[in-house]
Amino acid sequence: MNKVKVICDSTIDLNQDMYEALNVEVIPLSINFGEDAYDDGTEITPDQMYKMIEEKGELPHTAAAVPLKIEEVFRKYIDEGYDIIFTGIGSKLSSTIQNANIAKNAIEGAFDRIFILDSNNLSSASGLLVMKMCKYRDEGKSAKEIYDLVSPLVPMVSAQFAVDKLDYLHKGGRCSGASKIFGHILHIHPVIKVVDGGMIVYKKPRGKLKAGIDEQILELKNDLPNVDMDNIMITDSGVSDEDKQYFHDEVAKLVDPSIIRHTRAGCVVSCHCGPGTIGILYIKTK
Repeated sequence: MNKVKVICDSTIDLNQDMYEALNVEVIPLSINFGEDAYDDGTEITPDQMYKMIEEKGELPHTAAAVPLKIEEVFRKYIDEGYDIIFTGIGSKLSSTIQNANIAKNAIEGAFDRIFILDSNNLSSASGLLVMKMCKYRDEGKSAKEIYDLVSPLVPMVSAQFAVDKLDYLHKGGRCSGASKIFGHILHIHPVIKVVDGGMIVYKKPRGKLKAGIDEQILELKNDLPNVDMDNIMITDSGVSDEDKQYFHDEVAKLVDPSIIRHTRAGCVVSCHCGPGTIGILYIKTK
């Protein structure tokens, strides 16, 4: 049986030390300000991006990893004797999965050695699937076995996050029902949820950001005990330490604190949700 290489795109929003510990290859998406393009996570950070947005007064465009770039990475590992399993941002939100399939089909003789999993999700929700892939890889399973084990988990992933304001989602057109009208006036911190691969405004709590956090805690409570206890993610795009600690402490009242992972959203996800966004992501067991 061939060795297995887990490859993902930069939107899965795990920290650099996690990528290294998991031994995964990350293919960056692009952040484009006019004609200037930057690789997500390697050539630009979220804080740098937010500063440029303030200076330029406009949001950047994001671009999927092109087939040729993905093909180069795939060929490298195929030539080294690996079989590959790849995932990234869901196909309803980006063309990266489609481009990965184009890259796969361009490599002669690799059809049964490269497996492309559509996460149907984003951010560390997709990251949870990568962590499962790595777990099964380390148990000695083949790429096909990993694909068969992780595929049924895709619809079981819960991804939700509270946003400080809807401006970014509204301008980017990424969220169904996203409207910034009256949001600031009414002090609404909407909770966005990923449903069927797209984003919807799930709830509209009023008050401080903690109100949006509390709605997510309630959702977790309702899903318990049917929640996978390998990892629970808390991911943000730049919120106060106080809000992050509050979220952590509330989740730690419900689950073993050792399974809570904190990550920072990368540029692609951050430029669509904006600063002041924080969410909880986990896999349900039924």
